[in-house]
Amino acid sequence: MAQTIAKMPEKFKKIKKMALGKDYALSFSFATSARMRKLNLIYRNINKPTDILSFPLSENEGEIYISRVEARKEAKKFDRSFENFLDFLFIHGCVHLAGYDHSKKMEREEILLRNRFRV
Repeated sequence: MAQTIAKMPEKFKKIKKMALGKDYALSFSFATSARMRKLNLIYRNINKPTDILSFPLSENEGEIYISRVEARKEAKKFDRSFENFLDFLFIHGCVHLAGYDHSKKMEREEILLRNRFRV
């Protein structure tokens, strides 16, 4: 079930506001690995679970899904704590929703947010 920004952790609210603006309508959900696999297959044609998916619905509205199970696995690979990695993923999803694709420019935006929020 998706959560509105009102039900998100405070840090996520602050990240969302800085990355997307206060008027951006964002829904957020923690999803099971099975759900992430299904969404990844449907929308990206990749038949495996992933740690995060973000979907722009319009210019000012989007969704972010994070799998706790997959994030926990990936956090170890990046030598980050689980909580820190969740923040890292949320920033990554917000930057995608802000219109960035994987690039040096996107990386710079992520670094600015990670530094601001000590992630």
